[in-house]
Parts: sequence; structure tokens; C-alpha cells
Amino acid sequence: MGQALGMVETRGFIAAVEAADAMAKSAEVRLVGYERIGSAYCCVSIRGELAAVKAAVEAGAAAGRRVGEVVGSRVIARPHPDLGSVLPVDAVDG
Repeated sequence: MGQALGMVETRGFIAAVEAADAMAKSAEVRLVGYERIGSAYCCVSIRGELAAVKAAVEAGAAAGRRVGEVVGSRVIARPHPDLGSVLPVDAVDG
């Protein structure tokens, strides 16, 4: 888990898809997953270099707001290595 972690949480699946698409297109990041939390809430996670993750999260949050509701967004520069063992935020390199 040496790379930054970025997350965008939306209310509604369409906003989550729009956010994920914008994040993937705006910077050199990897989409590592999404979670449907319940009550229409979704969270999309990305990994990459810190500057790229920051830019992608900003773009994703803006895109999500255009079509729905963004509940929150966050960038974690150096997530703890154990985070990937308990949350779906650790991509498999391939």
C-alpha cells in the first residue's frame, strides 16, 4: 500500500459511475473498487501517486455533483498497510 488512496462517496449509483469515469480519465490512477453501502450510497476508491489522486478526486467529485449528490471525498496520502486487509481499497497489481 505505498500509493495514495482516494475516495468519492455519492448518493446514487449514476453519480458514482460518473465520478469513477471522470477520475479514471483525469489522471494516471487505478480504480480499485466500489462499495454499495446502502440507502443508495456508493463509494468509489482509486489508488495512485498523491498528485494524481488529488486531481482525480477533485474531478470525480465535480462530475458526481453534476448528475447527483456527492456526500464526501477524501485523499489519504499514506494509508496504513493493514487498511487493505479490512477494506476493499487494495488493488492487485497485474
